[in-house]
Amino acid sequence: MQNISDDIRQKLILFQKTEITEYHIYKRLAKKIKSVENAKLLEEIAEDELRHYNGWKKYTNQEVKPSWFNIWFYYTLSVVFGVTFGVKLMELGEESAQKNYDAVSEVIPEARTYQHEEEQHEQQLLNMLDEERLEYAGSIVLGLSDALVELTGALAGLTLALQNTQLIALSGLITGIAASMSMAASEYLSTRSEVTKKNPVRAAVYTGVAYICTVVLLILPYLLFDNFYLDLAIALTTAVIIIAVFNFYISIAKGESFRARFLEMAGLTLGVATISFIIGYFIRIWLGIEV
Repeated sequence: MQNISDDIRQKLILFQKTEITEYHIYKRLAKKIKSVENAKLLEEIAEDELRHYNGWKKYTNQEVKPSWFNIWFYYTLSVVFGVTFGVKLMELGEESAQKNYDAVSEVIPEARTYQHEEEQHEQQLLNMLDEERLEYAGSIVLGLSDALVELTGALAGLTLALQNTQLIALSGLITGIAASMSMAASEYLSTRSEVTKKNPVRAAVYTGVAYICTVVLLILPYLLFDNFYLDLAIALTTAVIIIAVFNFYISIAKGESFRARFLEMAGLTLGVATISFIIGYFIRIWLGIEV
C-alpha cells in the first residue's frame, strides 16, 4: 500500500465523506423520481459514488460516515424545488474540490480517473433530467414578472394618490386578483395556440398561482402596518427578494446567468414603480384629491 502524507490523507477522507454522502442522496432520489429512465441513472451514479468511496478507502484504511445533514438538506431541496435544482446545487458546491483533486492526482493516479468519471456521468444525468417545474418555468416567469411590474407600479401610484393603507390594500387586491385571472386566461389561449408539449390548463394554473402568490406578498404590508410609506418600502423590498430567489432558482436549474436576469427584472420592476409613484403624486395634485 502506497504511503501518503497526512495532508493527502485528510483530502482523501474529505473525498470519502462527499462520495458516501452523495451515494445516500442519489439512492433516496432514485426511489422518489417518477421517470424510470432517470431513476436508473440516479441508481447508476449512486453506485459510481460508492465505488469511488471504496477506492479512496484503499488508501486511508478508514470508514467515513456520511453527512446526514447534507443528505437531509439536499433531499429536501430536491423534493420541494425539483430534483434538477437539488442535484445541480449540490454539484455546484463541489467545484471548490478541484484544487484538492489536482493535489491528490500528483500522488494518486486514480484521482484523475475518478474526477473524469464523475464529471461525465453526472453531466449525462443533469442533461437528461426533465421536470414539470422547469418545463413550465416560462409560465411561472410570466406570472411573476407581470405581477411584480404591474402591482408594484400600481401600489406605488396608489400609495401617493390615496394615502390610506386600507384603500390601497383593497384597490391592490382587486387589481391583482382580476389581473391574475386575466393573465391565466391569456396563458391558456397562448399555450393552446402553440406547438408545445405543455398542457394549456397547467400553464394557466402555474401563471395564475405565481401571480396571485406575488400579489398576496406585496399587499401584506398594507394589511399589517398603518404607515403607507413604510408599507411601500416593504413591498418593494419584497419584490426584489422574490426576483432574487426566483432568478437564483432558474440560474441553478437551467444554468443561466443570475446577475443578468436579476438586474433586468429588478431594474424593470423598480423603474415602473418609480414612474408610477411620480404619476400618482402629480395626479393627486392635479385632481386635488383628499382622502
